[in-house]
Amino acid sequence: MSPILEVSHLSKQFTLHQQQGVVLQVLHDVSFAVQPGECVVLAGQSGAGKSTLMRTLYGNYQAEHGSIAVRHQNKTVELVQADPRLIMQLRKQTIGYVSQFLRVIPRVSCLDVVMEPALLRGEPSEQAQARAEQLLTRLNIPQRLWSLAPGTFSGGEQQRVNIARGFMVFWPLLLLDEPTASLDDKNRQVVLELIAEAKQAGSAIVGIFHDAIAREAVMDRYVELNVQESSHVA
Repeated sequence: MSPILEVSHLSKQFTLHQQQGVVLQVLHDVSFAVQPGECVVLAGQSGAGKSTLMRTLYGNYQAEHGSIAVRHQNKTVELVQADPRLIMQLRKQTIGYVSQFLRVIPRVSCLDVVMEPALLRGEPSEQAQARAEQLLTRLNIPQRLWSLAPGTFSGGEQQRVNIARGFMVFWPLLLLDEPTASLDDKNRQVVLELIAEAKQAGSAIVGIFHDAIAREAVMDRYVELNVQESSHVA
């Protein structure tokens, strides 16, 4: 079985132009692969580059060196140096990302926010709505809120809407950035069940979990990232 994701010798740095051009090396020579149905957790102390790696895997940041090979529609594509059109295709069909924060268009209803990934794939609206309602119910979002814009919700409610949206469709590669942060025990258990179901369906998962209980429940193995000490003036 070939991996969904294969990262090879990946390096990422930032140039701080307002700090006399200081260059910060955040990631250096990172390599790992993730198989279908496997959850790999990113480990390392604060500043080791876990969130930077997640954003690089999603195409928000561009790496200076190395390779990010993703299996997309039965072909292997290279994410490093990929053009925006390919990145958008990957985000529509292959790579899902559940961040810690919900970013949505104002005045769009909670139900529409959750349904969007399925509708973008051309799924019938009735089918998408049924799945969205099921997820919102499981995540204990009251039905009276479904027609409202989630920007008005509490932080915990927004996080659960974000999770519902992330698990709305099957993603071959699913990136999870602290999906259980700030959740109570009941809702944390629901998220762990959703992750287990995604793994069972064949998703390859890369996650950041500071919640030790959640991490131990879903992790198959971990990748240790180390803080990079080197910096220099460009």
